Amino acid sequence: MVAVLASITLLVFEQKSPSINTLRSTLSFFVDPLKYLVDLPSYVIEQTSDSINSYQSLKQENQSLRQEQLAHQARLLKFSALEKENIRLRALLENSFKLGEQVLVAELLSVNMAPYEHIVVVNKGTRFGVHPQQPVLDANGVVGQVFRALPMTSEIMLITDPNHAIPVQVNRNGLLTIAVGSGQINKLILPFLPSNADIHPGDLLITSGLGGSFPHGYPVAVVDEFTPQPNKAFTTITATPKALLDRNRELMIVWSKSTPVPLISKSTENDTEPTNHESK
Repeated sequence: MVAVLASITLLVFEQKSPSINTLRSTLSFFVDPLKYLVDLPSYVIEQTSDSINSYQSLKQENQSLRQEQLAHQARLLKFSALEKENIRLRALLENSFKLGEQVLVAELLSVNMAPYEHIVVVNKGTRFGVHPQQPVLDANGVVGQVFRALPMTSEIMLITDPNHAIPVQVNRNGLLTIAVGSGQINKLILPFLPSNADIHPGDLLITSGLGGSFPHGYPVAVVDEFTPQPNKAFTTITATPKALLDRNRELMIVWSKSTPVPLISKSTENDTEPTNHESK
């Protein structure tokens, strides 16, 4: 009742005397801060809630973008691998045309890690007509030959295996010799050359065609630097293989034109077919 009576008194007094405005202004100086103070908790709560919601939204968006970035990076890595594989297959395809013989592209499955045994396994076997002693190449040169042919896979002995020997000749002058595996992935040995043999560092060694396993003319290795030893009957000469023996993923198994092979697998028609290129 006191408040009501005071309010009525102030209303009447305001109508009759304008001096109440001065009192109102003076009182507002003390009352307005109270209004802001009363509104402050709700304002702080509202701003805090907005900040938390914004933080959660940004966190979720950041997490989503990070996941998308990882997915894109994985796709880029896959595309990079596919690009490199495409380059390798293109190189194999171009060289298969140059060979002028029937070839089958096989993919590497595993590598034998036994010491001094350089044998790899590929995913093509006898169901595609693969047989022992077939030469195997990559886009750069001779890799080795089929050591054992199974129905689903084949084992390839690399030319650097200590048990492997390949007849070669110097491309520059036709000098014949034999390159033997050294047990090291990047080295061949030429053990049967006399000290006065006409061979120089940098000479290209190619298959001679002798022995019947490797057709003539395939690049094998390049002669390394060596020191002539006139006082000895034989000079230790090594060569570096042209094929990338420790980096290949796809290899070419070669048939001579006199030995036809089936173009379709006996077990399935969906597997890769060997490519037949006739020399002109």
